[in-house]
Formats: sequence, structure tokens, C-alpha cells
Amino acid sequence: MWAAQATGMRVRRYFVGFGPTLWSTRRNGIEYGVKALPLGGFCDIAGMTLLDELNTPEEQQKAMYKQAPWRRVFVLFAGPAMNFILGGILIYAVAVVWGLPNLDAAPRATVAGTQCVTASTTKPAPDASGQLASHAVGPCEGSPAAKAGLQAGDVITAVDGVGVDANSLTGALQHTTGEIRLTIERGGASRTVTVDPVTAQKWQPTPDGKDYRSVTGPTIGITVGAIGVVSHYNPFTAVGGAAVFSGQIGEQTVVAIGHLPQKVPELVRAVEGKPRALDTPQSVYGAAETGGQIAAHHEWSAFVLVLAGLNLMLGLVNLVPLLPFDGGHIAVVLYEKVRDVITRRKGAPVDYMKLAPATYVVFAVLGAYMLLVLAADIVNPIKLFN
Repeated sequence: MWAAQATGMRVRRYFVGFGPTLWSTRRNGIEYGVKALPLGGFCDIAGMTLLDELNTPEEQQKAMYKQAPWRRVFVLFAGPAMNFILGGILIYAVAVVWGLPNLDAAPRATVAGTQCVTASTTKPAPDASGQLASHAVGPCEGSPAAKAGLQAGDVITAVDGVGVDANSLTGALQHTTGEIRLTIERGGASRTVTVDPVTAQKWQPTPDGKDYRSVTGPTIGITVGAIGVVSHYNPFTAVGGAAVFSGQIGEQTVVAIGHLPQKVPELVRAVEGKPRALDTPQSVYGAAETGGQIAAHHEWSAFVLVLAGLNLMLGLVNLVPLLPFDGGHIAVVLYEKVRDVITRRKGAPVDYMKLAPATYVVFAVLGAYMLLVLAADIVNPIKLFN
């Protein structure tokens, strides 16, 4: 709205939501209001295409399709730009208040829990709920880790003096002999714990990930978790930190958008009740459910980062060069400009009716995909916490 007003276009309506109008008011010739479905919003600019009905001489004069290409692109980009700005502000706030996850550092290894140890287990297989599970063969004795004093939440930083992270801890434990010296952090203090492991048979995924293989080696009876490394900033250094983090999240989001078609089989399996991966797409309903889980556990930094990520995702999706996205309208403007440069004369605006079939296809595909995601979120929502 601001961009359109600044470039001399006629804004007619500015609404939050879609569907039936719940409330509206008119100010300075613009109708502001709220609609029943809180799924976004819209800014109605006179003459966005030739199909728009222009009711007054002012609307005809200030019709968007009559404006210079740079003005139209500036206005069309303004919507996604606001998503990027809001996302950046939220990320900066997290950097100052809590610190930002260091995406370049390997996650730290933590003790998620201790468990008894058995000499051997059955090969992992899906249980009644579809989750992979293995069962103890013979008696299950106490956890060596628990006997040594390890507790849930301890961060393991080294095995026998060699530094480890969440990715390398299991391998480091399997290659030890005799007693194991674990360097741990608890309550901000570092200490060394000596654990006497037992020899047990386990199952590990094969290199191709299609099966499991039996491995015999030392075990200490812990479930390994992972926590991210957090970088802390002051209000000045947070500017650079937030910019770098935003770029990393943006890059990951672009990759995720490109992988959306590949997620269809996983979503179908999720609707069938099978285990759902954390990286499957979510609808507005699913995002709200995830936000509720995070808020219930008082993980406020993660909550704000989810909001920031949603803004970045919306901004990037809206720039996809397909109608009805803003990126599709931008592509039309650029086509008109290139065409006029080549022909050396100003041609007529693109007839959107000719683009209607392709637009309907995009609408149909997006609608089907959104319904599939919504069904997965209702039937089998993503669970971040056990």
C-alpha cells in the first residue's frame, strides 16, 4: 500500500484476511477492514491488470498497468520485502535477547536419558504404530552411565580426552577399550566422569540406509541427544550476526521450496499414520500447532525464530515467477519491458486472459498440495517434544 501510494497509484482497499467482511472503515478514500478467514491479506490497487474494472477517471489515470515498469516492479516487490524486513527484525531481536544458533557448528552431544543395557537386541522393525523398535533379548541390567553419575541434560564434550559432538560421540564410544573417561558440562561447570562399559550387540543402519547390520562393542546405556551451539551478540554485533543468519535461513528455505514436490510421498504416508519427518511442509494450522508446542515448553527464542522463518518462507514463495504470485506479475512486467526494447515501441499490456489456463493449473496444484499438507497436520501433526 505504501509503495503504491508513493508511486502515484490508486489504492482502493487494504484488508487483513479473506472471505466475508467482518468489519471495515473508509479513510482518505481507502477502505480498511478485516475478513473472516485469517489466511493473509491483500491490497487492492486499481488497474493491476486489464481485467480490473476502473470506476472513476482517477482510477483510469492511476491504473497500475499504465505505470512505468520500474514503478510496477517496485510495488509488486514491496509485499515480499515486508516479509523479509519483518523476518530480519525478529531475527535481530533473538540475536540480542537470546543469541542465535550457530549453523556452521556441529551440535553438542547431550545425555537425553539413561537406560538399562542388555547383551543383545532384536533387529529393528516397525511396531503397531509404524515406529521402528527393537526388543531386548535376555535380562536388562542397570545403566553403566547412571551408575557413574551421568544425568539427563549433561553435555558430553570429550571421550578419553578427545573432543566430540553429537555427530561423533557414538563412533568415539564404540572405539574405546576398558574404562571410558567422559568430560561433561553440568550447570556451567566441567567435570570428568569414569564409566565402566559393558559389551553388547546393537544394530546400525547399513551405508545405503536400506537395512541394519549387527555391531558388537562397548555400551554405557545412554540415549544421545543434540543441542545447537548458540552465538551471543550485543546490539551492534547483532546486526552482522542477524544478516548472516538470515542469509543462511534464506538459502535453506530456497532449497526447501525446491524440494516441495519430493515431499508428496512423505505427506501421503503421514496421512496414513506413519512416522512423520520434522522437515515435511506444514500448513497454517500445522505452524500454529508447532508454535503452541514451542510456547508450552517456554522456548521463546525458537518461537520467535519460527515466526521469522514463516516470514522468510512467505516472501520467497511469493517471488516464485508463476501467477498468481507477485513473482508471476513481476515476470509479466519484465516480459513487457524486454518485448518493448526488442520491438522499439511500447506494446499493449499482456492479456491476462491468455495466461488464465496456466494460472488455473497453478491454482489447482497449489490447492491440492495445501489440502494434502492440511490433512497431514490434522491427522498426524509434527511433534517436537516427546
